[in-house]
Amino acid sequence: MADTKQQERKAARLAKQIGAFSKEHGGAEGQLAYIGQMGTRIVLVGEDGGWGDLVAPSYEVAQQAAEKAGLTLHDDFDGELAAKVRTSAYEWKRMAGLQLGSPS
Repeated sequence: MADTKQQERKAARLAKQIGAFSKEHGGAEGQLAYIGQMGTRIVLVGEDGGWGDLVAPSYEVAQQAAEKAGLTLHDDFDGELAAKVRTSAYEWKRMAGLQLGSPS
């Protein structure tokens, strides 16, 4: 994604989505995770424990989006950030099913 204007537009769209998530969840924090050729995952954790993610085409675009949205970033998804995540019975059932080899 070499075109600077294209990167800026993508970062702006992602920042808008981050802002909407933050508004819906009473604020948000995040973490960036490089996922190879697919790009960088922006993991979002709301103040209410809600969570979600977005994928940026590159680490640089993910950083730009987080900065534009005013997202506080953590180096790792552990400790304080991970403790904020609230999962429902659905997630626990799905995770257990995946561990046991059942169809998703």
